[in-house]
This record gives sequence, structure tokens and C-alpha cells, in this order.
Amino acid sequence: MLRLTTAVVGGLGAYPVRPIGWEIVRPSLDSYAHLAGGKVRDLYTVDDEHLLLVASDRISAYDHVLDTPIPDKGRVLTAMSVHFFNVLGGNNHLAGEPDDPRIPEELLGRALVVRSLDMVPVECVARGFLTGSGLVDYQRTGAVCGNALPDGLVEASQLPDPIFTPASKAALGDHDENITFEDVIEKVGRDLAVKLREDTLDIYSRAAIYASERGIILADTKLEFGLDADGRLVLADEVLTPDSSRYWPADGYEAGKVQPSFDKQFVRNWLTSPESGWDRASDTPPPPLPPEIVEATRARYIEAYERISGLSFDDWIG
Repeated sequence: MLRLTTAVVGGLGAYPVRPIGWEIVRPSLDSYAHLAGGKVRDLYTVDDEHLLLVASDRISAYDHVLDTPIPDKGRVLTAMSVHFFNVLGGNNHLAGEPDDPRIPEELLGRALVVRSLDMVPVECVARGFLTGSGLVDYQRTGAVCGNALPDGLVEASQLPDPIFTPASKAALGDHDENITFEDVIEKVGRDLAVKLREDTLDIYSRAAIYASERGIILADTKLEFGLDADGRLVLADEVLTPDSSRYWPADGYEAGKVQPSFDKQFVRNWLTSPESGWDRASDTPPPPLPPEIVEATRARYIEAYERISGLSFDDWIG
């Protein structure tokens, strides 16, 4: 925000022009109305067409938001999303650079100005390897979200081909439920359902190749899409972050065992270990994370960003 005019830059929208010698006057967060909050992110209204998407340091596991934050996690998620939006190209919801003048100073590095969209009520998941809820479904039915799979698959098995395994969007505190492609058709119509499946598998396949070239396995990922005013499908929210994706080191990969990971699976593993003393089946919330788990989790998030992007996290803004 400046005390002068605006200009359209790069087709992304109106940006304040910065004349030499003029200082950017950034808004405070109080300038924007809080629109919605999730497990990790908060949305604020910038204007009729734009939102401020803020990634916090909160971490969730097993449908609980933990009391212990992970320092710099929000900045890592934002940096990774920006990197992959740039790598993937195409139609996404970004409406400004990471240092956009509309972002309050205290949120630089963890907030983005994005387009307001009509969000599609489906979590779009692609899996190239069998683990997590997909493995549970397979062991029970021999299929995942209606995708029949070969016999004999085990934890971390690579699938013959990536599969589309959508889930319903759950309210805060509830659990996303795996659904079939036919369920997606019922929710959004056949044409949009086909487009969601095609785009999800395309993004996963390209990202998996990109990661593999850097010694990383992208086991699965969750994407979200919205529709713009013209009805076009737009990639939104976060993309290919350690929160929305399972990343495994390629060296040492072996099917049949739980893989070491660069994502929050590390936290999940501690919570379900005897060391935590927490009973997942109980009504009690998870315990606070000990300092060594917090630091190790932070290190894994940063390592994922640096290994995949080839960039130093120290150079990220904020």
C-alpha cells in the first residue's frame, strides 16, 4: 500500500506502484476481517475479489490441533506452495507475490494474497504408493475409493499406476472420509468430476517425477480446487507441502515397512508410541510435544523444502 497509484503487473491484478524513495505502508492484520479458520490456516477478506491466506505454526494429527506449535512451519508451507505453484504453472489462486504490499509486515513469509473462489467440496487425493487410510481400506476391501488393486500389496507398496482417491471435506474436528468417484459425480456433476480426477493425477505425476529427480518419493498428495467467476477450475489452498503430501527419502525405500518421512507422520508416530502415553481411542486430547520432537519435526519440514526446491530456507522472506 502506497500513497500513490496502482498498476496491473504480470496479469495478476492491481499492485501498488513503488516510486523511488517512497516507502510501502503495509496494513495491519486488523485492517482485514477474519473470514474463516481451519486446523492450520486462516482466511481474511482483503476486498471483494481477494483473500489473505495465512499459514500458522499449528500442527494437526488424528483430527486434533495440537497444543504445541512447530516454529517456522507456516513459513515452510508457504514457501513450498509458492515453489510448486511456479513449477506447475497453469491456473492457480495466487494473486500477488510473497512480499505483496497488502500483506502485513508480521505475516511476511507465511501469508499470500489469493483470489476468492467457489471452493469445490471434495478433497482431491492422488496415491502412487499404499499407506495410511488407503492401506486400511485395501486390507478391508481390496480396493481404495472404488479402485480395485492387485492382491498381495503391503505397507508402502508402489501401485501399478497412480489412483484418484477422493475424500469428503470434514468440518474442523471431524475426519475426512474416503469416497468413490461416483460419490464425486453426485456432489459436483460428471464433467467437473472427470476434470478433477484428470488434473489431480496430472499434478501428482508431474510432481512425483520432479521429486524423484531430487531423491524423494512422493507417496501421495491432497489437492484442493475452486471455480472462478467464469467457471474455470483453479488450483487453490496449499500445494505439495509436507502437510498435504507424504514425502519419503528414496534411498533405503523398501516396501513392507513404514518409511521415514519428511512430513508430519513423524509426529503421528510419536503420538501413537508408548513414549507419549496417549490413547488415540480415548476422548482425551493428545499431550504436548516434547522439545526434541518439536525440533526434529521443524528440521524435517525445512529439509523437505530445501531438498525438493534446491533453495535455502534461510533465504525465504519473513
